[in-house]
Amino acid sequence: MLPVNPIYAGLAALPLAVLLFTLVVLRWRAHEAASVGMFSAAAVAVTAYRMPVEALSVASAKGVWDAVFVLYVILPALVFYHVIDRADGFEALRTRITSFTDNELFLVLAFGWVFVSFMQSISGFGTPIVVVAPLLLALGVKPVYSVAIPLIGHAWANTFGTLGVAWLALVQVTEMQSVAVTALALAVLLWIPNLVAGFSIAWIYGRMDAVRYAVPMVLIVSLIHGGGQLAAVTVIPPEFANFFAATVGLVALAPLAMWDRYATATDAIGKRLAMTGDLPPAAGADGEGSGAVADGGVNASADAVAPDDDLMSLPLAALPFAVLAAVAFVTAVVTPLGDALGGLQVGLSFPEITTGLGVATEAAAPYSPFAPLSHPGTFLLVSALAAFLAYRRGGYYEGAAARADADRPAFTRAVLATAIPASIAVISFLVMAKLMDHSGQVLVLAEGTASVATPNSYGFLSPLIGSLGAFMTSSNTASNILFGGLQQQTAAQLGGISEALILGGQSAGGAIGNAISPGNVILGTTAAGIVGREGDVLRVTIPWVAAVGALVGLAIVLLNAAGLLGVA
Repeated sequence: MLPVNPIYAGLAALPLAVLLFTLVVLRWRAHEAASVGMFSAAAVAVTAYRMPVEALSVASAKGVWDAVFVLYVILPALVFYHVIDRADGFEALRTRITSFTDNELFLVLAFGWVFVSFMQSISGFGTPIVVVAPLLLALGVKPVYSVAIPLIGHAWANTFGTLGVAWLALVQVTEMQSVAVTALALAVLLWIPNLVAGFSIAWIYGRMDAVRYAVPMVLIVSLIHGGGQLAAVTVIPPEFANFFAATVGLVALAPLAMWDRYATATDAIGKRLAMTGDLPPAAGADGEGSGAVADGGVNASADAVAPDDDLMSLPLAALPFAVLAAVAFVTAVVTPLGDALGGLQVGLSFPEITTGLGVATEAAAPYSPFAPLSHPGTFLLVSALAAFLAYRRGGYYEGAAARADADRPAFTRAVLATAIPASIAVISFLVMAKLMDHSGQVLVLAEGTASVATPNSYGFLSPLIGSLGAFMTSSNTASNILFGGLQQQTAAQLGGISEALILGGQSAGGAIGNAISPGNVILGTTAAGIVGREGDVLRVTIPWVAAVGALVGLAIVLLNAAGLLGVA
């Protein structure tokens, strides 16, 4: 009989506490901390939860197999990114977009909300922040804000973005009653941080004057982003929903820039608090003025960045994304093709296991099969190949190399530099999650939590758990792996609360929490040249995460009370 008492609950929480301590206090990197957390979970499983060695091996092997599914997105996504970056494709996108308008607020929203969301839809792993922070610097945004703005702007895209890595991980570690309903609930909840992000960036730029001026643009783009993603999860695989919505949002910038309201500079905004141009001459040594956060240095104005005629055209820069969209759309719509590609499935068989405390896990044959030919990773590789051939034929790689200030590392080395630590972290997190689940640790934590919580209070707090996980691990994917099973089992123990809404709250909270994840913040301050100013960035993003998390929690309570989205 599995004992549910403070001692066993404390032992079950020990691996999570070790992970939190090594990440936050000792500031270890994710792959280092995850490895220690994994071994801690194994030690508790064997000693306290009486898990036999055979059962330990089976659970660990399942975690490794689950990681293969996720890693087949991570590695192709990195290949995709570097194929474009080495041809200066992202620089071409920036220069072509800025040529559309001189409206400063429009450009800040375009890069800090729309473009960073698009980048998150296909790359992730901190890449959107690294790419967009320097672009905002070039527009004249203060360095601290150049990091905080994309952190806020991209958060909503962190679940279905990167072709759904975090979503796929959540599906892998939980046995959802309904994948479709959970995806729908999650899309509803993610619309909240998207809409709030648009208005928040306008507020950061110029307070209420800027908010009033940006209202039409924010509402239109949020309808495309949030509404488009919500509609997409009902008709195409959810892992492509964010890519669809973010791509349409990026395309919508062109007609929006032609609108008289946003086509030229405006004098409707009194103070531009996010811009270096508003720093008063008598500002203190820390660069603060008018209540703005210290900018951490002086950067070039937007005028200092001139378009390079040697860069590729906008259609060519958009080619890999168009190919990716076309491949995903065709395979989703043309049913015979999708069925044929999905016909080849790979899976492993695992035997039934039982612990000394009576926790049994049924045999699986095959366990968690996936179809490599219809997997998002394959679509990314096809799109990367198309881009590589087009850019090499046009001589863009040679041109980019000639313009580079320094020699670039070899392509394989650049990809593996990120892929190896990310892979170690994902494998360790997934093995840790499986060990905690199959040994009964997650069940003890769930039953213990359910004994002191109510459905409404737990529903309200479920996004906070997801955000905590993202803060601990710098990853929504890892947060879903660590806490997805716990949230699901707690909801089942409580009763009276929708599983779909709780799992949606978990992943929406994880997405929001990416705005304060140490990894993303450090990547941003490094790209902006203000290493050591992470505290200033967090002073902007922490209140935002707390406020938006509360709004999502409130939405969960109200939706549950209304009897929507699978209320128990």
